[in-house]
Amino acid sequence: MSIIKFIFSKAFVKQLVLALVILIAFIFLVKWWLSSTTNHDQRIAVPDIKGMTLELVEQELSNADLRYFIIDSANYNPDYPKYSVIEQNPAAGKFVKENRQIYLVLNPSGYRKLTIPNVIDKTRRQAEPTLKALGFKIGKITYIDHIGKDEVRGLKHNGKTLKPGDLLQKTSTIDLVLGNGKGDYRDAFSNDSTDDDSDGGN
Repeated sequence: MSIIKFIFSKAFVKQLVLALVILIAFIFLVKWWLSSTTNHDQRIAVPDIKGMTLELVEQELSNADLRYFIIDSANYNPDYPKYSVIEQNPAAGKFVKENRQIYLVLNPSGYRKLTIPNVIDKTRRQAEPTLKALGFKIGKITYIDHIGKDEVRGLKHNGKTLKPGDLLQKTSTIDLVLGNGKGDYRDAFSNDSTDDDSDGGN
């Protein structure tokens, strides 16, 4: 039997059709397996978890078959509760696959502490912008006898004296103690000497 006759024979056509059926069935089987193992058609809407505590976040994401991972703590945001979520990625409403990891940024417990700069002997005009630029607030202004008018002689917070280098929470209020311009240079020198002696000078 020649090749041409074999190609057009019933036996060859049956084998060809059988091979095509098996191939098509195999393709559908592979697609079904890939779809079931990769959740190709399954999409879950990411819930809005901003402002939630970790306990609520865990419950919410568990119900949606999602996981979370904490990537960072940002600067304190007073609009959100402490240790609550202030950022999430992917964002709420995005569609993801089952078991997808949601990345979270948490709100810390409060503002970070900053170092008090040395503004002693500076004028009020110099000291206030320096303190405000760091995030502090200026509170009460009191005056004491000192030759330097409006010169900073001390810093206080809630009645406690502050020293340069001390740590204080950002947004805290600092009261300024300024010179009133009264007295003379001898008084100022005498006061400074007295301060030195009280600190243990010989």
